Amino acid sequence: MGGRISEDDLATVTTLRASVMRLARRLRHQRVEHTLSSTEMQVLATLSRTGPATPGELARQEHVQPPSMTRIIALLEDKGLVRRDPHPQDRRQVLVIATEPAAEILEQSRRLRDAWLADLVGELTEEEWALVRSAAPVLERLAQL
Repeated sequence: MGGRISEDDLATVTTLRASVMRLARRLRHQRVEHTLSSTEMQVLATLSRTGPATPGELARQEHVQPPSMTRIIALLEDKGLVRRDPHPQDRRQVLVIATEPAAEILEQSRRLRDAWLADLVGELTEEEWALVRSAAPVLERLAQL
């Protein structure tokens, strides 16, 4: 887009931000009953998406300080949801790996959220759903920038 943003575009940005935040909050409430914090769930989701990672890599990906990530990993390890394995190339490092119970929690949570969102989408008109379908890749790109 570049350059100066118009007042109309700024209003759209504001609406988009508020709407995405409300929808994300509502999605967070559609979760499987468990004792995990949203941060712990996010770390498990990151491990599921990216595979094994060092604590430092996880801290960078989750935008938290390394000591905070160390505490989160310890909590997840105590719950049997991650394990620490020796790093294959650097013996000073460990790799954090999600366990099978973690994968089951994530899958159950995704199914529940997808079902909730599918019900919600069922309330849209065909035209609105077509717009959402075409906007989804753009929203994904924004989330990756």
